[in-house]
Amino acid sequence: MAKKTIADVDVAGKTVLMRVDFNVPLDADRNITDDGRIRGALPSIKSVLERGGKLILMSHLGRPSGGGGDADAKFSLLPAAKHLSKLLDQPVAFTRDVGGSDTQAKAALLNNGDVMLIENLRFDPREKKNDPEFARQLAAFGDVYCNDAFGTCQNLDASMVGVPQAMGDQPKVIGFLVEKEIHFLSSAIETPERPFVAILGGAKVSDKINVIKKLLTICDRVLIGGAMAYTFSLAEGGQVGNSLVEPDKVDLAKELLASGGDKLMLPTDTHCGDAFSGDCNKQVVASGKIPDGFEGLDIGPETAKAYAQVVAGAKTVVWNGPMGVFEMPPFDAGTRAVAQAIADSEATSIIGGGDSAAAVLQLGFADQVSHVSTGGGASLAMLEGRPFAAVDLLDEK
Repeated sequence: MAKKTIADVDVAGKTVLMRVDFNVPLDADRNITDDGRIRGALPSIKSVLERGGKLILMSHLGRPSGGGGDADAKFSLLPAAKHLSKLLDQPVAFTRDVGGSDTQAKAALLNNGDVMLIENLRFDPREKKNDPEFARQLAAFGDVYCNDAFGTCQNLDASMVGVPQAMGDQPKVIGFLVEKEIHFLSSAIETPERPFVAILGGAKVSDKINVIKKLLTICDRVLIGGAMAYTFSLAEGGQVGNSLVEPDKVDLAKELLASGGDKLMLPTDTHCGDAFSGDCNKQVVASGKIPDGFEGLDIGPETAKAYAQVVAGAKTVVWNGPMGVFEMPPFDAGTRAVAQAIADSEATSIIGGGDSAAAVLQLGFADQVSHVSTGGGASLAMLEGRPFAAVDLLDEK
């Protein structure tokens, strides 16, 4: 998947239409609480501006209805425009519409080295529908298309697929963030250094069925944590108390247990509580022995130690999904132990976005891993080996 990057294009005097992922978390006062995705796009943004290009950025934020009005106003990208302006130390023009008259007027005023952000693409329902007319409308603004939005690379939205298709023979490239994501994630699948260990957590087996199946074919060990472990426990005939489980996925869990064999490692103990609260009554029990009235909220210390030992011997580690309720001490202990083990190891370590990325950042280990993905769903899709139309249609090196 060797694609041309924005560095391969002479952008001087040209308008670059760049799809970024500014889908950042906001608090109640609409302040950005984690600007990692904006910072992740800065190398590509600066490459265009410093080489004399005009830059028009496109992104979505959240899931607006597309009908406008007060309900959608909270999804405006204006906070992202203001934050980017501070990071770049230069003005960032912001449009009040999505490709309409205000976008056209402000695009016409751009000079070389200027940057503009279009309002939330999903304010127009045609974005999610990959509407050809909407795609042509956006494509008309650019001389060059750049995809630096890894978090949405698995989507078939207009800005991801329709726009580059509508730009015909004009240059269509990836940004440095997408290049980095592809490098780490595809190399992990295609040519991993061994032992190759995958750690999968989170709430549902159903969210990760395909990636578990795929990783069992290429990994040396697959370690399971989070609430999905309780569905496996149920499949083995264990008691799970009030734990979050998927009873309809028990047969699937049995299939995975049979096919995984010794590769698939499940928790041997569980830290559980009688309420979803940090100050509940707690106890550590053997897996499959969770009493009535209690729910599993984290892997136990014995499991954390065993998983850390496996990680210590690995050469490549992929981690997607926390081991427990990492936001709520003391049920963050399992996730912390795994994160510490990854940070201490000499392995190439890839953290697969979403809650895993949040956990690594919250626990302070982000600078001690090889790569923190900006896209949870996209990283899972790439680990599955799923095709990415939004990348496949871009220019080859």
